[in-house]
Amino acid sequence: MAANLKTLVLETTAPFQGLCELVADKEGLFEKEGLLIEWADRDKGVDKSIRTDITDPRGLNAHSSHGKLFEQGAADMYNACEWGNYCRVQDTKVESGRQVGRRAIVTFAGIVVRPESDVYTAQQLAGKLIGVPFFFGTHYLTLHMLEGFMARDQIKLCKAPNGSRYRYEAMLSGEVEATTLTEPYLSLAVKNGCRVVCSAFYHGTEVASERVDADTYARFNRAVKEAVKRVNADKLKYAQYFIDYHKGKDPEIGELKASDIPLGHIVVVDPAPIPEHELAATAEWIKSWGMLEDTEDHLDLVNMEVQIGGHAAAE
Repeated sequence: MAANLKTLVLETTAPFQGLCELVADKEGLFEKEGLLIEWADRDKGVDKSIRTDITDPRGLNAHSSHGKLFEQGAADMYNACEWGNYCRVQDTKVESGRQVGRRAIVTFAGIVVRPESDVYTAQQLAGKLIGVPFFFGTHYLTLHMLEGFMARDQIKLCKAPNGSRYRYEAMLSGEVEATTLTEPYLSLAVKNGCRVVCSAFYHGTEVASERVDADTYARFNRAVKEAVKRVNADKLKYAQYFIDYHKGKDPEIGELKASDIPLGHIVVVDPAPIPEHELAATAEWIKSWGMLEDTEDHLDLVNMEVQIGGHAAAE
C-alpha cells in the first residue's frame, strides 16, 4: 500500500503549533488520504543561546529554524506563525515557496515573569528586557500585546531562542525580566509559581513548495480536519501530546499531567484560507515595525491557486 502513497516531507512541529498534524499522522488519517508523512528535524544545529545585545530582528535570518530545511530543498512544507511566515516567504530562495492557508491550531501564549519579579501588570514591563525568538509567533504576539499598554519605544526585546525551555530558564535566572511561553511550558511556569502578565491567541500558516499542488493540499486538509474533530471531542486526551512530545528531553515536563494544561488553551479549527482583508492588515502592521520592507503586494505572499483549490476541495 505504501508504494501508492505520495510522500510529503514536513519540518518537525511541536504540538503548540501542529497538534492536529501530529494527530493525523499518528492515527493514520494522512495515510487514508493517500499521503505518507516524513518528518525532517528543523531544530538540529539551531543556536539556543540568549543574546541580550541583539535587540532588533532586522538583518537576522528569518529561516534560522522554521523554513531552514525547506530552503535547502529538504522539506516540502512547514508551518509557523503567520507573521513570521510573511517575512520568510518574502525572503525565500525557493521560487514556488508561498503560504497556502492557515493551520488548524490557534496557538495560546503568555508573557511570564518569575515569582519574585516586581512586575504584576503589562504596563510595568515598560523598559524591562523581554526575551523573544525573533520572527516566531511569540515575538510578534509580544509586540501586539504590549503596544496596547505602552509606547512602542518602551517595548524592550532581545534575541532568545525558539523552544520555550531555553527562554523559561533565562527568565528564571533573571537574565531577562520576562519571556513569552507556549504550552506546555506556560503551564509548567504557572505550576512553579511564575505569573502570567498577559496572554493571547495567534494564527499560523503553512508554506509549501511546488510539490504541494491543490489536490495534495486538499488531501492534507481533509486529514487535518478529521483530526480537528477528534481533538475537539476529547481535549483532555490530546493534551497528553503536549507532554509526550517534550518529556524525553525534559523530565520536568514529564512530571506534568494532561490535566495541568487548561483545556481552554487548546483551540483547534478547520484549516482555512487567509482572509484577504486580514492578509493586507497584517502585512501593513509588520511593515510598521520595520519588517517586510521588500514586499509591495501582500498577495505575492500567498499561492492563491493552491490556497483556494486546496481548501475548496477539502470541503
